[in-house]
Amino acid sequence: MAHTQRWRAICPQLRRVQEKARANPQERFTSLAHYLTVERLERSYKGTDPAAAPGIDGVTKREYGHNLKQNLLELHKRLRSGKYRASPVLRVWMDKPEGGRRPLGLPTLEDKVVQGAVVEVLNSIYEEDFYGFSYGFRPRRSAHQALQALQTVLQKGKVNWVLDIDIEKFFDTIDHKELMAVIRHRVADRRLLSLMGKWLAAGVVEKDGRRERQKRGIPQGAVISPLFANIFLHYVVDTFVQQWRKREAKGEVYIVRYADDLVIACEREDEARELLEALDERLQRHGLSLNRHKTRLIRFGRRWNAPGGPGSETFDFLGFTHIAGKDRQGGFLVLRKTSRKRLNRSLKEIGQWCKRHMQSPMQWQFQQLNIKLRGHYQYYGIRGNFESLQGFCHGVWKHWRRNLLRRSQKVNEHRLYLLLKRQFVLLTPRITHSEGWLTLNPGHLLGRAGWGNAPRPVL
Repeated sequence: MAHTQRWRAICPQLRRVQEKARANPQERFTSLAHYLTVERLERSYKGTDPAAAPGIDGVTKREYGHNLKQNLLELHKRLRSGKYRASPVLRVWMDKPEGGRRPLGLPTLEDKVVQGAVVEVLNSIYEEDFYGFSYGFRPRRSAHQALQALQTVLQKGKVNWVLDIDIEKFFDTIDHKELMAVIRHRVADRRLLSLMGKWLAAGVVEKDGRRERQKRGIPQGAVISPLFANIFLHYVVDTFVQQWRKREAKGEVYIVRYADDLVIACEREDEARELLEALDERLQRHGLSLNRHKTRLIRFGRRWNAPGGPGSETFDFLGFTHIAGKDRQGGFLVLRKTSRKRLNRSLKEIGQWCKRHMQSPMQWQFQQLNIKLRGHYQYYGIRGNFESLQGFCHGVWKHWRRNLLRRSQKVNEHRLYLLLKRQFVLLTPRITHSEGWLTLNPGHLLGRAGWGNAPRPVL
């Protein structure tokens, strides 16, 4: 039952908030700011990444920790008196593999500490509200659980059509007024609302010093941004789809969401098209829109695998291509392979790294490449994906060998080949996630999930 929600409040005070939120889904909490204690701020500080880049003030975690107790006491005093001011977010631009650039926000360390404490308080409320099919950036939930849930839906559910949905520039287009209106459904504490309003109103600062105030968008990189995104999508998407399939659907409808990556599996084509249009209208009313070039309705399921049929299509989710294939006995089986785009991007980054560091000591290169391979296997090492792991390992070996040959015109190619095959042997591929679909009774997990007012399971 690893897919179930198991989040627990850390302290007894937040546990009472959690129980109240569970008992009354319509409750608006008017007194939460007093939970921002020095102890909670210190716990948030310890949870920040020491290697993260600093914000506009240039203060790192190590520098802030030199006088940690005094700094936290002063910060807590400013929070209580209302003198706390949010700093603008330093914006840097990251190149996208497919072209273009993506903005990344770097808040100051002090803002990260306060945001982390606020996230802990708000989680005690919203973890009781969020549906089980939401997996992104939540406590004790991961991308692999979302992949496992989706495979269970496709393998055991009545699925003939899949909606692969992409929201156009989601993090850059969230309207601040809409977001705060959604948060006020549950939070009525003025001090906490003021804090969140300050972070949204602080704006961003470019590297050249230009400051820009925005009415849309939340910075990717801020501690509070994933929770803002989940709250907004919960009310705009999750609740809408949940109510729609209870009220309108005659066939099965399942949903799996990881942040703004969304997949909806349907039994009937007409209902899939109707839901897509209704969801598009819902998003537009809240300032969002679907990316029509990437949003697709595709055939998927055992129905299309009959001889002479049109055949199932494929789609990507969280870096894996999902394929309607067959097992060794000829039965229907959902196969998952590393998507070609992700594989090519990873190999390109490895090639660039090898070129930059080709004059570094060979032993050091060997250790660093094994670290990169281990990280790749930790994410992509799911059952049935071994061939893709082998291909990635061989691609890394070829990039490394090619750049080592360029170190000098006098390199002995045969000697280098023997060194790479005998002494500097790269980490071999291995499956790190051997679990398949959820080992639960389909009737309990998925049964009648789209019919009438039947109780909703996690999907």
